[in-house]
Amino acid sequence: MTEQMKAICITAPDDITLTRRDKPVPAAGEIRVKLHYVGYCGSDLSSYQGRNPMVGFPRVPGHELSGVIDALGTGVSGNFAIGQRVTILPYFNCGTCFACRQNRPNACLNNQTMGVQREGAMAEFCCVPQAHVIPVHNLSQRDTALIEPLAIGFHAVERARIQPGENVAVLGVGMIGLGIVLAAQRKGAHVIAVDISAHKLEIARQLGARETINGTNEDVTTRLSALTGGDGPSVLLEAAGSPHTFRQAVDAASQCARVVYVGYTKVPVEFETRLFVSKEIEILGSRGATRDDFETVTRFLEDNPACADIIISRIVSIDQADQAMRDWAANPGAITKILVSLLDPENNDGATA
Repeated sequence: MTEQMKAICITAPDDITLTRRDKPVPAAGEIRVKLHYVGYCGSDLSSYQGRNPMVGFPRVPGHELSGVIDALGTGVSGNFAIGQRVTILPYFNCGTCFACRQNRPNACLNNQTMGVQREGAMAEFCCVPQAHVIPVHNLSQRDTALIEPLAIGFHAVERARIQPGENVAVLGVGMIGLGIVLAAQRKGAHVIAVDISAHKLEIARQLGARETINGTNEDVTTRLSALTGGDGPSVLLEAAGSPHTFRQAVDAASQCARVVYVGYTKVPVEFETRLFVSKEIEILGSRGATRDDFETVTRFLEDNPACADIIISRIVSIDQADQAMRDWAANPGAITKILVSLLDPENNDGATA
């Protein structure tokens, strides 16, 4: 009889359940990872709510993870060993499209991300090619599960080319936006966090944002102008994925600003295109992260261990993971990051509830 494992599966919009699946066996060149922590991503929430156009059902979510190597497939080479702590680069690029040929695999035309276009890791075990397994030496397993979501924000900041002292507005401070806040203040920027959740704005302030704006009760463009001496921010990063904030980024930008879009919206967005020209702004996209971004975030978390305690909202067991998703969907403003622990309660390695 095939050995079974627990897994969380989104079977249809608004339908998520704990299931049992066959424990995977690593193929040649693959490594099996025993998962310790897996984070819920905003894309997982969108999938659950039926708002992610890239997801087909049923789908196991999850691509923010930590674990240990459990088994090696034939032909695995390099310094991999059973019990080694690792995370996984969850993006699978084709290797042949224009982006891949330019050594920008995160922008691959045919990209498949775990938990989105292919099965994710919200399970007790998963198997991936050895090239996607990244050893992690000095972080707790809990904190290792934050590398991937923070790396997306760090990648966006690299795209923005932020200079010390610049006024930088972050529109939307969910998990990705918080990564942007951390990376931007690391560059020496004056960071202004914008959101409609007072709870998330307070977290952004704790992580280094110098100013916060609540779009529920303030005119964001007017307030950004006032905070920047009438100029507007010279860098704006959109991480909310709303048509309103897409337009707001251009409206609020200074002359010669750089606008970086990290979020995306399913509906068309109408812009005042005159501003593109009259302000001579640069509009950039930012997609996913690279292995270099993973390594940068790993070093950052090693040097700043208190960040994880601020970011993580809840840690639940896999038996509670379906209800945790329902709770998040019911009140998204109250939750920044849910981690699902697959460890025994007495072996929770750095977890704080």
